[in-house]
Amino acid sequence: MSDPLLDQYCGSVFWNASYVNREDPDLPVCLEKTVLVWIPLGFLWLCAPRHLASFFTCKKANTKHLSKLYLLKQLVVGLLFLTAIAGLALPLAEGRDPDNGIVIFVNPALFAVSWLLVLLCQDGLRRREKAVDSATLFLFWLLLVLCDIFPFQTLLRKALAQDHIEDLPQFCLFYIAFGLEVIALILSAIADISPHDRERVKRNPEAGAAFLNRITFNWINSMVVRGHRQPLVQEDMWDLNDQDSTGYINGRFQHYMSQELQEARVRYQEKLRTKPRKGKDPEEAYENGMTGGMGKGISKDVLMMEEKGKKDEKKGKKKEKKKESTDYPNSWLIYTIFKTFGWILLESAFFKLLQDLLSFASPQLLKLMINFTSNKSVFMWEGYLYAVLLFVVALLQSIFLQQYFQRCFVLGMKVRTAIMAAVYKKALVVSNDTRSESTVGETVNLMSADAQRFNDVTNFIHLLWSCPLQIALSIVFLWQELGPSVLAGLAVMVLMVPINGVLANKARKFQIENMKCKDKRLKIMNEILNGIKILKLYAWEPSFQTQVEDIRHEELIVMKKFAYLTSVSTFIFSCAPALVSLASFGVFVAVSPDNVLTAGKAFTAISLFNILRFPLAMLPQLIAAMVQTTVSRKRLEKFLGGDDLDSDIVRHDPSFNTAVSICDGSFTWERDTEPLLKNLSLDIKPGRLVAVVGAVGSGKSSLISALLGEMHCTKGFINTQGSLAFVPQQAWIQNATLKDNILFGTPHEEKTFQKVIEACALAPDLKLLPGGILTEIGEKGINLSGGQKQRVSLARAAYSQSDIYLLDDPLSAVDSHVGKHLFEKVIGPNGILKNKTRILVTHGVSFLPYVDEIVVLVDGVVSEVGSYKSLRASKGAFSEFLDTYAKEQRNRTQSESDGDSINIELIPEREDAQPDSPLEDMVSSTLKRENSIRRSQRKGSVRLRKNSSFKKPEDGQDKKGDDKDKKGQKLIEKEAMETGQVKFSMYIQYLSAMGWVYSTIVFLVYFIQNIAFIGSNFWLSDWTNDADAAAANDTEPRMGADVRVGVFGALGVAQGIFVFAGTLLMANSSVNASRILHSRLLNNLMRVPMMFFDTTPTGRVVNRFAKDIFTVDEAIPMSLRSWILCLLGVLGTLVVICVATPFFAIMIIPLAVLYFFVQRFYVATSRQLRRLDSVSRSPIYSHFSETVSGLSVIRAYGHQDRFLQHNEKTIDENLKSVYPWIVSNRWLAIRLEFVGNLVVLFAALFAVISRDTLDSGLVGLSISTALNVTQTLNWLVRMTSELETNIVAVERVSEYSLLENEASWVTDNRPPEDWPQKGKLRFDDYKVRYRPGLDLVLHGISCNISSTEKIGIVGRTGAGKSSLTNCLFRIIEAAEGRIIIDDIDISSIGLHDLRNRLTIIPQDPVLFSGTLRMNLDPFDKFSDADIWRVLELSHLKDYASGLQQKLQHEVTEGGENLSVGQRQLLCLARALLRKSRILILDEATAAVDLETDDLIQATIRKEFSHCTVLTIAHRLHSIMDSSRVMVLDAGRIVEFDSPANLLEKGGHFYSMAKDAGITQDNTAL
Repeated sequence: MSDPLLDQYCGSVFWNASYVNREDPDLPVCLEKTVLVWIPLGFLWLCAPRHLASFFTCKKANTKHLSKLYLLKQLVVGLLFLTAIAGLALPLAEGRDPDNGIVIFVNPALFAVSWLLVLLCQDGLRRREKAVDSATLFLFWLLLVLCDIFPFQTLLRKALAQDHIEDLPQFCLFYIAFGLEVIALILSAIADISPHDRERVKRNPEAGAAFLNRITFNWINSMVVRGHRQPLVQEDMWDLNDQDSTGYINGRFQHYMSQELQEARVRYQEKLRTKPRKGKDPEEAYENGMTGGMGKGISKDVLMMEEKGKKDEKKGKKKEKKKESTDYPNSWLIYTIFKTFGWILLESAFFKLLQDLLSFASPQLLKLMINFTSNKSVFMWEGYLYAVLLFVVALLQSIFLQQYFQRCFVLGMKVRTAIMAAVYKKALVVSNDTRSESTVGETVNLMSADAQRFNDVTNFIHLLWSCPLQIALSIVFLWQELGPSVLAGLAVMVLMVPINGVLANKARKFQIENMKCKDKRLKIMNEILNGIKILKLYAWEPSFQTQVEDIRHEELIVMKKFAYLTSVSTFIFSCAPALVSLASFGVFVAVSPDNVLTAGKAFTAISLFNILRFPLAMLPQLIAAMVQTTVSRKRLEKFLGGDDLDSDIVRHDPSFNTAVSICDGSFTWERDTEPLLKNLSLDIKPGRLVAVVGAVGSGKSSLISALLGEMHCTKGFINTQGSLAFVPQQAWIQNATLKDNILFGTPHEEKTFQKVIEACALAPDLKLLPGGILTEIGEKGINLSGGQKQRVSLARAAYSQSDIYLLDDPLSAVDSHVGKHLFEKVIGPNGILKNKTRILVTHGVSFLPYVDEIVVLVDGVVSEVGSYKSLRASKGAFSEFLDTYAKEQRNRTQSESDGDSINIELIPEREDAQPDSPLEDMVSSTLKRENSIRRSQRKGSVRLRKNSSFKKPEDGQDKKGDDKDKKGQKLIEKEAMETGQVKFSMYIQYLSAMGWVYSTIVFLVYFIQNIAFIGSNFWLSDWTNDADAAAANDTEPRMGADVRVGVFGALGVAQGIFVFAGTLLMANSSVNASRILHSRLLNNLMRVPMMFFDTTPTGRVVNRFAKDIFTVDEAIPMSLRSWILCLLGVLGTLVVICVATPFFAIMIIPLAVLYFFVQRFYVATSRQLRRLDSVSRSPIYSHFSETVSGLSVIRAYGHQDRFLQHNEKTIDENLKSVYPWIVSNRWLAIRLEFVGNLVVLFAALFAVISRDTLDSGLVGLSISTALNVTQTLNWLVRMTSELETNIVAVERVSEYSLLENEASWVTDNRPPEDWPQKGKLRFDDYKVRYRPGLDLVLHGISCNISSTEKIGIVGRTGAGKSSLTNCLFRIIEAAEGRIIIDDIDISSIGLHDLRNRLTIIPQDPVLFSGTLRMNLDPFDKFSDADIWRVLELSHLKDYASGLQQKLQHEVTEGGENLSVGQRQLLCLARALLRKSRILILDEATAAVDLETDDLIQATIRKEFSHCTVLTIAHRLHSIMDSSRVMVLDAGRIVEFDSPANLLEKGGHFYSMAKDAGITQDNTAL
């Protein structure tokens, strides 16, 4: 192949095959001077325009300094320019003849122009903002150096052969230029960072990474090293790139979203117009696009609407179903995402395409390599060429693949970020219609689950086109090798797909069943933990423990089934490769005798089948993921496409002379419903205090909402002037410091701040809070009482210095005297807001005389407006209202003063006996939707209050103790976050839980499977050698084809069977381990002292049973199995290569060392980054749910932007750990793949070196296994790190299995069966403290209580009343002294013997979900007759017999479906059933109305007349008839005598009685 034109151009031959057909090949000079010069220069000329463009785009020449590096680069290019000029001048000077080839003149000229271009490009680069180097220039230099290597060796070899140099000047010029090119290459690989970018690069090294560092991810080295040295913390995280930050992503996304959404809305309206009208006007239907469900959160008035709404809703539901498909603008989200992130998508697609094409080059090279070994006449250099090519192809493949992954994962991260930010932004402006469609939980779900779905799918989105492409290419190449017999193998593969589908379906069913069991188990665990105190007092732990264990047993059965199913699919999956190759080769050999299986054919086919496995396995998964994402897409489109709140409902027209005006307005929560507020007209002058009153549900809160612009206005308008402040009825508290909650984003001004604190009565609280004004307040204000929350909310408003104050009943949540204080100091005529306009919704009749004007609402209509006096006189709706509320008020103050709220100044309602709103039943607390939030909140917070016996000052620690307590220790210890490496003992612990025999057998079975795998490969290589042998001596093959196929098939099936056996055994043993670890945990937790539950949040304990047990159940067995398989796979590969080429063994050690280091560094860093990710993720969601629940407040103050920014900051904090995690995975992968590529290189090189001693079969085997090793290596590290992360769960579970227990439940020293017969009690100098190191709570109590005495125990809050009962039940153990019941010291017997013989009716009636019967008698000790008898005595018989299922009636969680009174009566029934001689009554304060109270008292007097009864009294009335009263103060008995004597004596008891309004003459009250 020679071209006369080129020959003439060069003056020599362009191409001649003889050049390469020899032992030392070379390229013709002409080729070197033409093609090898044009390639790099062509590349440069193509890329130059981009660099030159910056001369025009960067208008002012960037005054970026001239760095030394830049000057050096320009100098080198300048010198190269000189060499080019010299190269042109020399032939001219020598007067060469152009006829001998003009190339000697053209090339130097070409180079000279190119060097000038490079000078310009480098200057253009300098002008570009933030550019540190250029990828194209680096690639240009690299190409140039590579192409110049050929003339480099040609000239050198020529000179050596001839012993002298022909053309010395040209020779020198070439080598000088070559040296300069190498220097330029090195310089172009260094980043040029300008001084003013240094700081930025320090905070974000990626910004200063050069091209080479970017493709090898070297720039993250420093973080990986730091992570290896010490656990990473959030402060170690680097800044994000600008284009990765939430603000930037959200900006772009919103820009495209608004366009797309607009178009979608237009399409949607078109669609509505074309539809035939069905009853509804389409305009209206569109308006109403997103209605249904209940309105805004803060209204009490909704209860009226609810009834109406429900009927309409039922009708609507059926229609909805049909309409559901698309009654909102749809299918715009995907386009938006594509437009926003289109560029990254295209880039990643490009890399994926390159990688896919390259992956097919390896099998072809392998084929050439095998032919090379079998054909001994081929020159040696070909082998080396193939070896190097194999390596280069693998290397390029790694680089492209990692770039593709990097882009895909970053894309996933960005999509998630965009969706999260968009959902948040939407939530701030969403209308009530859209908002009422989803609960807070669902909205948070959009942000967490649905955004995550999109993230996961975008990671693999390109497989949609890449899988079919790979499948098609594989089949084409396979067809070339094996012809139609490929179809046999392919058929086997295709058959696998439906089988896997069936199995997956079955697996899903098991999963669902499993989840049900889990939910059931966790629900019961939650209840056990919430009611643990009751379980301990009644000694009911065993019953509940068996309940949990039964559910757990079911769960494990399902798990076992699931595991067996998995082992079947594993069996199929592991048999697949063997079966596929068996089918193809068997058919190939059988079809015709001419078909001989050569090594080339066999191993190329196997490599191709390996490539095929991946897309076939991935496609079904991808499709499933796409389907799930479609669901998410619909949900997101519906939410993000919903209507926004009308911003023009409330006008701000300065021409009005009023502060607030409503002109003939009617308002409704939803567009199509009846207006709730009708024809309102109101004018409020600036600076007035207006009270809004009315019965429950008359529309007071709705009026406030209307003023805030939260309701639809059907006619009329509202006008307000000036800024607003709003105090909602349910205080909304942020999870921030107390100070931040009050400042709420306004600047801090000390004097005003102090004034507000004083006025809002917060000063005494600050003394009590551990951090004062800087105390961190938990989510939903969990560590504040209801009254404190309300006062903080009021302080926030007062501090905001607004013009108009909307106060929605802020005084109902606080005690009456605090309410008085707040009214006087803040709201009233002399308060700090006296010159502002205030609209106060109130039920407090006492404040009305002091307001300027009163608005009376009746059923959403203003019935009267006027001053207190005038309305009082008119005898209208207002006086009716006064009469009803005055009554309520009286009852309330009565019961309040009976309690112990006297001591109020000292302890500002710090812990009230109930969730601190006495009006709870009166004010139908509020709307359903928010109830769901509140219910969970109440459970959480109340649990802390009721059970944390020592958190209240009630139990003893007087004030001094309290101060010490504050400094000494926190109530709730911080949960330890594991850092660093996991202890090896944890693995041992897990394996021993699996059982050592099992563990060993599992490993052995897997090991044998691996041997079978290697065996089948050796058999195949031996089989292919038959072909060579037959070709060499024309004899028949040693064995028949049938034997070959048979043995090959048998070995393949054997592998499958062993894997199956191993997986089955593994399933059994891991279920075993799960059982053991869970029962240890449960068993121990039931025996832990009460102390532990008081100091540990329920969530933390539940988490051990939820997440950690889940990990032990599912994640650990999976990762352990994969780890074993990967490890054996890698070892197997190395063994195969070593058998084929023993030299390879030398390389194993250095490769292993390299591998080990990479892996150790990675695991440490990756683990910490994962932890940081999950730690920084929860604030995003909690901030979001906080925002949603406080929407009206945020909108009222107009702080939407501040919250948006805060959200962006929170998401950025999370991205700061997600991004490095993505990069660290790529960092690892590229290094491991490099190790894998080296394995390929050495396997190939050693095969070339020892080709004379090797069969072609073995070469094929060794290289094809080497090609497969990279993926396995990668997996091995992943699995190691996953196993390390997961084994932490074992650590956490075992931590709680080793907690210290309380005393044993039953001891050898057992009391008589009928003990206590008499019920005599004696305290001997009894002292007790809650924990070692704390002060005593009871200081030496001594007293005698004789049989059947009725004792009342009274004392102020914190006197130690509850501690006394705790001691009787040994909830806390004695420090000194003893308690003796009927001559037996209670500390000498088992806890259950003691607790079973005493009975307590606790203060808060705790019920468990289960039947009514189980709640009374969990051990089934009593007959039904007994139970009906006690139900009758406790006045519940009528109720119970009226139920459908009688005693089997299901009680819901916490007894929610019974009234509080009924729950209290059930507790009484429990006590009656136990018939013990000693009864302790911890009196129910808040729980019961007076009627129930009388019932209980009467029953107790009658049924327990023969018992010793101790009553802890909160209302003194109930103990005025006791035989004696014990008065406790600060843990000591100060008085102990009959009530009459004590009243005469005039001590503590007398003063308490006087406060409660009890004097001697009305003792019988």
